[in-house]
Amino acid sequence: KLQSLKLLRTLKPPNRTFHGHPRLLSSDVYSQYESIRQGKQEIPKYFNFASDVLDKWSEIEKAGKRPSNPAFWWVSGEGEEVKWSFEELGFLSRKVANVLTKECGLQKGDKLIVILPRIPEWWLVKVACMRAGIVIIPGTSQLSAKDILYRLQASKAKCIITTDKLAPAVDSVASQCQLLKTKLMVSKGSREGWLNFTELYQNQSADHSCIKTRIQDPMVIFFTSGTTGSPKMTQHSQGSLGFRPLLSERYWLDFTPSHMIWNTADTGWILTSVASFFDPWVFGSCVFIHNLPRTDSAVILNTLCRFPIDVLVGAPTLFRMLVQNDLSKYKFMNLKYCVSGGEPLNPEVMEQWKSQTGLDIHEVYGQTEMGIICCVCKGMKIKPGSMGKAAPLYDVQIVDKNANILPPGQQGEIAVRSKPIRPLGFFSEYLDNPKKTAESERGDFYVTGDRGTMDEEGYFQFIGRDDDIIISSGYRIGPFEVESALIEHPAVVETAVVSSPDPLRGEVVKAFVVLSPTFSSTDLESLTRDLQDHVKKTTAPYKYPRKVEFVKELPKTITGKIKRNELRDKEWGRI
Repeated sequence: KLQSLKLLRTLKPPNRTFHGHPRLLSSDVYSQYESIRQGKQEIPKYFNFASDVLDKWSEIEKAGKRPSNPAFWWVSGEGEEVKWSFEELGFLSRKVANVLTKECGLQKGDKLIVILPRIPEWWLVKVACMRAGIVIIPGTSQLSAKDILYRLQASKAKCIITTDKLAPAVDSVASQCQLLKTKLMVSKGSREGWLNFTELYQNQSADHSCIKTRIQDPMVIFFTSGTTGSPKMTQHSQGSLGFRPLLSERYWLDFTPSHMIWNTADTGWILTSVASFFDPWVFGSCVFIHNLPRTDSAVILNTLCRFPIDVLVGAPTLFRMLVQNDLSKYKFMNLKYCVSGGEPLNPEVMEQWKSQTGLDIHEVYGQTEMGIICCVCKGMKIKPGSMGKAAPLYDVQIVDKNANILPPGQQGEIAVRSKPIRPLGFFSEYLDNPKKTAESERGDFYVTGDRGTMDEEGYFQFIGRDDDIIISSGYRIGPFEVESALIEHPAVVETAVVSSPDPLRGEVVKAFVVLSPTFSSTDLESLTRDLQDHVKKTTAPYKYPRKVEFVKELPKTITGKIKRNELRDKEWGRI
């Protein structure tokens, strides 16, 4: 099901200029998409991002109509750099496509798991899979052998590509995966039973014809964890991630081919596919990547000073970490636009970043199932604590348990209209799990599982995961509002709020707090009372944390999200 022409006609065509500079696009690339926006032409039956976008930019580049900056720029942090033009990206990815089809015997529709850190080969594999019609399944490098086994068995993947670091983990479970036929290793060395990816693709021919794919054909699968059960396989089509930004190209980025974006997310997260692949390359912009083997604030700040990065995208944890530094010591070369996504960013952190850098942080809100759902676009009024308005193509509402739309200001569940027409941008399904796919919808809406509110101007505010809501003495308390109050206190670097059992109230608010080094020797009992009083003064008194525990660090996912469920389970004796 694709977006209807009737709905497409309601979309306002984007301005064809960027701050007075003519758009550096040839008419043969975007005339088709402009016609679709205006309702003059239907969404095409066939679409492939590699041939219809990347190869078009290569043609524009060869014609001298694109600036000379690279399409891809990678740095290792140890002096090594890789720069590719769109032409070079096309040349190398065709070689990799031949490796996958000729050496590995993969065909259209086959599944391939790629578990690589932030190295150039990840981007080559992703483009190559599109060229060959192979369904790619990204995974984070922190997966355990058990995680890998589950993904191989659930997806029925025939091939896996990883590094020599994870190869032993794969070997320990490979015998239990009958459909796994080929193992490719990105390494300078060799290992029994593995093909050397680098040697194979360097010696391959670059003569490869991109396969013809329908816009609804599967393209990528993300394993996404829920509150219960094993991770689900969230499948996206060629059009849901690749074609959507062509129809709503300025919905969260405002780029030209001269711009450069740096997204610090892990390669296993959908944000890397959106912010370091599809959306910037629609503009012909440069994707900048730092290997970042570990998140180091000094490395990140120095990188922003050394390279002409226009846009920085990161999880709230990144900005919380950066504001702990004296930012006046750093002079960013070109940074103009900052984006935070993954979970809400505390207003206090936004204020600290703004006061020290002069730059606003624009929030985006999304899910693996739909990409960007809400965003604070460039030029929009920024409301601290708000994640912006509904992104184009999506009708976002606050609904009750019966899928009735609630009025502005009333708390409910964040939902996106999915009927009668399922919007372009939605995931296709939870693969092999029709029950979960059906349960994700309520009435005419896809329900996100997140609670929030919408104000009179259409700005959304995140309250918390539906399962994160704390009900104490009948009061419903969202963890984010308590966390935002706590982090305003100078002693608090980071905090997570969860429910904790209480014999009288059923459950109460408990805060896990990471202290600033300057408060490490403070009397903790006195500081606890001080923090509690601070919250009472900052927000409604009933929300204050009746329990406070000081910790050295908070448990987090690879994407930087705090694992509140882990803290909550521990509190309730489930771990």
